[in-house]
Amino acid sequence: MIRFNNDYNHGAHPEILEALGAINGNSYGGYGEDEWCEKAAELIREKIHCADAAVHFFPGATQANFIVTAAALSPVQSVIAADTGHINCHEAASIENTGHKILELPNTDGKISAEQIAACAAAYYEGGEPEYLTEPKMVYLSFPTEQGTLYSLQELTKIHEVCRKYDMYLFVDGARLGYGLGSEKNDVSLEDLAALTDVFYFGGTKCGALFGEAVVLTADSLKKRFKAYMKQNGAVLAKGWLLGLQFHCLLGHDLYFTATRRADELAMKLRKAFAAQGIPFWVESFTNQQFVILTDAQKETLEKRYIFEPMGKSADGGNIARFCTSWATTEEEVQTLIDDLKAL
Repeated sequence: MIRFNNDYNHGAHPEILEALGAINGNSYGGYGEDEWCEKAAELIREKIHCADAAVHFFPGATQANFIVTAAALSPVQSVIAADTGHINCHEAASIENTGHKILELPNTDGKISAEQIAACAAAYYEGGEPEYLTEPKMVYLSFPTEQGTLYSLQELTKIHEVCRKYDMYLFVDGARLGYGLGSEKNDVSLEDLAALTDVFYFGGTKCGALFGEAVVLTADSLKKRFKAYMKQNGAVLAKGWLLGLQFHCLLGHDLYFTATRRADELAMKLRKAFAAQGIPFWVESFTNQQFVILTDAQKETLEKRYIFEPMGKSADGGNIARFCTSWATTEEEVQTLIDDLKAL
């Protein structure tokens, strides 16, 4: 069976395994106080052109999402997110478990607009700050979104302006950041993300690392005692150098960008193959996630050789399926699927 169901079904990029093996006999200080975390953090600051950014390494993305939210908000503040946002649909109410309400907005292809966010914020801030409503204090976006779509620089800038107007934090979930940056349709840079957001992260788990995410804090108000929130919630890895080394390897050698860009290119080959067979798309995605609508017969045939992600039924009763490439997907795997699509 060939897996196209997600982008974290392989271990790690071979260069990471080689680097980990090379330092395995060395000893380091614990809890992220080591030379590799220091080197990786400095490398990230250089790449985003933000010398005073605080960088923290997390074992996983769910921890990053709820701890950032918990550190940023008081108990009577809430976070605005798309109804399809990862924190709203895939994390077992982790945000709510920290005592914060999610103000969900209806999505369009996985995205929410500056206008929607402004209306949600204005209902509170321009409505007399109703005493018994939570105060929207953070906007959560994913880049790319859960549907593989991208916020343009113009969209992100407008959302940033709304956040500044209402003094709300802008938080960008970058679990698949590499695939977003590598898309042929992307016009957002790392420097843009650092300038327009208060916090974002480099996802490692889905982008070539064994595990781990690198959270970047640009807002000064978020930096104080942030690591205490991490420790309280079990997110400070004792062997922190295992995270720092991985990100130093990924970013120092530009593997993060070359490997994810290649995954996007392979996804575009699949996109063309689906289109050539007249298979409709559920959403127009130009990243490594492709969402198509299969007939029952097509689904049954493809399931014999491939593992892909079922996403429910379309409005006309078709089978929505996600085919996901990754840093580890091979040309041969993609070509095999293309050949089988031609035979449908």
